[in-house]
Amino acid sequence: MSKEKVYEEALVLHEKLQGKLTIQSKVAVKSSEELSLVYSPGVAQPCLEIQKDPQKVYEYTMKGNLVGIVSDGSAVLGLGDIGPKAAMPVMEGKAVLLKQLADVDAIPICLDTKDVEEIIMIVRSIAPTFGAINLEDISAPRCFEIEDRLRKECDIPIFHDDQHGTAIVTAAGLKNALKAVNKRKEDVKIVINGAGAAGVAVLKLLVTIGYENIIACDSKGIVYQGRPYGMNAEKEFMATLSNTACIEGTLKDAIAGSDIFIGVSAPNLLTEEMIQSMNSDPIVFALANPNPEITYENALKWGVKVIATGRSDYPNQVNNMLAFPGIFKGALEVRATDINDEMKMAAVQAISDLVTDHQIAQGTIIPNVFEIDVTDHVAEAVMRAAIHSEVAQKTISLI
Repeated sequence: MSKEKVYEEALVLHEKLQGKLTIQSKVAVKSSEELSLVYSPGVAQPCLEIQKDPQKVYEYTMKGNLVGIVSDGSAVLGLGDIGPKAAMPVMEGKAVLLKQLADVDAIPICLDTKDVEEIIMIVRSIAPTFGAINLEDISAPRCFEIEDRLRKECDIPIFHDDQHGTAIVTAAGLKNALKAVNKRKEDVKIVINGAGAAGVAVLKLLVTIGYENIIACDSKGIVYQGRPYGMNAEKEFMATLSNTACIEGTLKDAIAGSDIFIGVSAPNLLTEEMIQSMNSDPIVFALANPNPEITYENALKWGVKVIATGRSDYPNQVNNMLAFPGIFKGALEVRATDINDEMKMAAVQAISDLVTDHQIAQGTIIPNVFEIDVTDHVAEAVMRAAIHSEVAQKTISLI
């Protein structure tokens, strides 16, 4: 289906249904007896039980399977700062995916403020309603402080999917891409282009996993410690994790002699000359959406050995759908208080394990969420990691 046809049919669908979500009762109320159970006077009893033991809220309400999807509409994928009302269809879509893939309920919450303190205050105040919060499409660098503060101030998982979902699926695909070219993570040089939410998270996770030689770039060139222009707190932090030789220059300078390019930046940045300057069997993750840093056709033509994009019409789509439904499902199942690095790395391993050696040899490095049950596989791995890292409030039996 052409892009124009997709846009046309999507508009018809949204108008016809008046959005993609509804709220449905789990019980019928057709008599005074039923009314007395779901509301007054019967409802007082679970209220009093929760008052005595706040953890009972997970047993007597929907909290344990409910995610709040919070956005200010300032960084909507491919659309930018479109505001909270225009962001609603995206947040509804995220809720649909959580329900369809993980059977997790979710409510969009679009905020008419960009003030960091206000957003933190609002989310902290509504946290008792939810089992977890998914921060979505909040622009950098504000998103970093918002997530960091909320993780410290809330007793439920706070997860910014634009950061960590992208990083997890990228790391999973990269693990299999290295198998395809018979290289080790300790030996490769990686260039990450893009210092926004996704770029920062990818760098942090790859360093945590054990990748050692990474250079980060932004629109102004290579990020290095002490760079006197175009820096912020997160880029300063990126500089401490990457570019240990403190080299300066452009993306072209960075990519020469590299093994892997990861782009979370802008379209059509990579040239044939840049690809030719990479080491043998280059790996390219061109994740800018909807138009990647290099077209799929040019990547193949210019000698890229393994190519991944963010697009669904090409192989090896780096799609957050592979990560966030299972992560939230797993975290909610064990009533986790956080989604920590151990849980993220468990998700990386779970996703990468779903691609067989035969598939890798054929060029597939990322599983297809519609062809295999990725969500349950990720959820189980996340549950194990949550229990092992002692952020689970509920221990369940896992075979």
